[in-house]
Amino acid sequence: MTAISAGKRGKNVLVLDHANKAGKKILMSGGGRCNFTNLDIQPENYLGSNPHFHKSALSRYTQWDFISLVEKHNIPYHEKTLGQLFCDNKSKDILEMLLSECEDVQSKIRLNCNVLEVVKTDNQFELKTSLGLFTCESLVIATGGLSIPKMGASGFGYEIAKQFGHTVMPTSAALVPFTITDQLKQFLNELSGTSQDVSVTCNGQSFRENMLFTHRGLSGPAILQISSYWNSGDTIEINLLPDEDVLAFAENSSNKSLEQILNQLFSKKLSTILCELFFNQIRSKNFAEISKQKKAEIHKQIHHWQIKPNGTEGYRTAEVTKGGVNTDEVSSKTFESKLVKGLFFVGEVLDVTGHLGGYNFQWAWSSGHACGQFV
Repeated sequence: MTAISAGKRGKNVLVLDHANKAGKKILMSGGGRCNFTNLDIQPENYLGSNPHFHKSALSRYTQWDFISLVEKHNIPYHEKTLGQLFCDNKSKDILEMLLSECEDVQSKIRLNCNVLEVVKTDNQFELKTSLGLFTCESLVIATGGLSIPKMGASGFGYEIAKQFGHTVMPTSAALVPFTITDQLKQFLNELSGTSQDVSVTCNGQSFRENMLFTHRGLSGPAILQISSYWNSGDTIEINLLPDEDVLAFAENSSNKSLEQILNQLFSKKLSTILCELFFNQIRSKNFAEISKQKKAEIHKQIHHWQIKPNGTEGYRTAEVTKGGVNTDEVSSKTFESKLVKGLFFVGEVLDVTGHLGGYNFQWAWSSGHACGQFV
């Protein structure tokens, strides 16, 4: 996006990429269909130490601007859920669109190029690379974060930032599944592959989406979303029935056993595990015979299930990296470093993390486009 935006201004642009293929993360995104943006982009969909930094770029290049580009290239797309836009065909449609736009403005891309050293002289940067020496007036760091190292992710951007005196806010895996290691794990193992519509809460944030039980812990959109707000040692709270009060439902079937009632509300597998976990002594009792105290316990476990993850799956499967280059040291208008003239940072390398659902791609498009207006 930066190369396209700068190229349109007649700038001489060279993109250096250490990968053997451009846009690998684009190709694998969205299950191979690329969730390229969201119909509802709001500042609240982003985290970072400076909650205002991302507003300017997102307002100057919006989701509608990117959708127009997609439509200009006749790429068919659809809304999946919650405003998430996906390609009808393959992610490569988006990649080919971007490469075609680069070609149109003569922005060049060199693959298999490892940057070995970056040196700043009086008015330019010198880059020693595996393909030789390059010099430039403006150097844009658009190298992403640490997520999915097998796709070539690295801490290169953070190293360059530190080299030039920038602060890097603590990084961690975000939009990532939780792992469970306590006695709960054996129960979750039996539920592996089961999905449930839930509301999950942590540190004042809540998300209502599907949760997936896995053989290692918890995943699914609701869990990936809340993982960005979770810190090691925190407890998450899960409401297994966000639309139904379990006690009110049960009162209408008070002649049935608790297990029969739970079978009506959940899959057989999930209701059996819930009985084994929490309600073994009362599972076969008619609801009418259950004490008030036990009913309160049923309500608590169904609507306020407390789970303490022991960790996450880490960068191996994380969709993004939380944290990054301190945005207080970067211009929100131009994306130029406030410390080093001619040095720019865009996208995920910055301390801006979007929610799940196309928000991180939109941040890449918006920040890249904004930077390209000034380099």
